[in-house]
Amino acid sequence: MARIAVITHEYDRFQSRRGLLLRRDSPYMLFDLLEELKRRGHSVRILRGTSAKPAADIAVLHLDATVTPPDYVDYARRFPFCLNLGAADISKRRISGAAIGRNDHWHGPVIVKSSLNHWGTPEQQLNNRARRAGRPEPFPGVEPFDSYEIHASLADVPIEVFGRQDLVVEKFIPEPEPDGFGARFWLFCGERERCTRHVSPQPLVKGDDTIRREAVSVPDELRALRRELGFDYDKFDFVMHEGRAVLLDANKTPGRARNLSAFIAAGNANLADGFEGLIRQVT
Repeated sequence: MARIAVITHEYDRFQSRRGLLLRRDSPYMLFDLLEELKRRGHSVRILRGTSAKPAADIAVLHLDATVTPPDYVDYARRFPFCLNLGAADISKRRISGAAIGRNDHWHGPVIVKSSLNHWGTPEQQLNNRARRAGRPEPFPGVEPFDSYEIHASLADVPIEVFGRQDLVVEKFIPEPEPDGFGARFWLFCGERERCTRHVSPQPLVKGDDTIRREAVSVPDELRALRRELGFDYDKFDFVMHEGRAVLLDANKTPGRARNLSAFIAAGNANLADGFEGLIRQVT
């Protein structure tokens, strides 16, 4: 059985105890994968910061921040193998296939987003916790941009937006449906995966307002992009546009479903199989 280490930021809260019975809880999907791996006999240790001795067979670099600080990347390299070591930067400016510039030739609608994951909220939370501890902010200068701005054309986007490195302008290309819009979500860990297409009445497709979903295949070009970007465990959001896959977002710390339906539970067991496949490769 393998010793698994999960590397988190010193101010991350990967897990906590809640309720009258103080049950362990977590906002992250990885928590459920780890619980399944522990049931299979593996041991798990959550590491906060970089001070602990790197004593594990396999590690997961699981910092809830868009760009992983270099000292954490260096620390992760000290383990025999570390998942997502190559995925230290998931900013939309780096990974989005829909990003465009002010002078690009695009005549359709566009959307302005934060280049940071989840609007930069994780970085703000880490900064707040550091300040409360009397320590320097780990991500100074992060500005909130907690909305999506949709414009009819590039010409409608304020000029100052293009000068902000914390924002990104993208082609707005949800998949049209008679009753709404579609988007695709690919979750993977090692060689195991699940990929579903969700349809929502809203043009910004989110899981909460899905009216139907179906399993879909993963395009070959997206698999190639995963290898190029260095992801072992992640969630990719993408759409099919004019016959090709367009990556919109990558999340190396995907969230946990609060109500584990049979569909989600089976999917997590499948992803745990993928994690064990990686263990077998390195032990």
